[in-house]
Amino acid sequence: MKYKVGTGYDVHAFCKDKPLIIGGVNIPYSLGLKGHSDADVLIHAIIDALLGAANLRDIGFQYPDNDSNYKNIDSTLLLKDTAQKLKDKNFKIENIDSTIILQTPKISAFIPQMQQRLAQVLELETEDITIKATTTEHLGFCGRGEGVAAQAICLLSDE
Repeated sequence: MKYKVGTGYDVHAFCKDKPLIIGGVNIPYSLGLKGHSDADVLIHAIIDALLGAANLRDIGFQYPDNDSNYKNIDSTLLLKDTAQKLKDKNFKIENIDSTIILQTPKISAFIPQMQQRLAQVLELETEDITIKATTTEHLGFCGRGEGVAAQAICLLSDE
């Protein structure tokens, strides 16, 4: 059996007039995230990790932000398509570990719901998806409340 590891990173700035969607979950907050799609920073980092591990380049290559087909798209649809691309190359997702970096809002109560949503989309067990949240102790753009970052790492195996 062969294993592949991939990492992903994404950043989105806060903006008004959009919902805050992280991990496929709508989080009640006065600001949302700016982006061509729904700007789900966690899913975007996970997609990049998965694509990288499978040597399928990155999210910008697969789902370009200048393509109107992806305007305001639900990122879970992109994640589902990414999972299909992996299956087409005979890869199986073994696990995903991720971190959401933001000062506010506090999101720990939403993490189990995010895990369930991502497990459903990827057809995995929730135990195979780890989601953590942290602050930057008020340092940098996340600490100043200007936006959110996310990191992800995944392990794929060939089936």
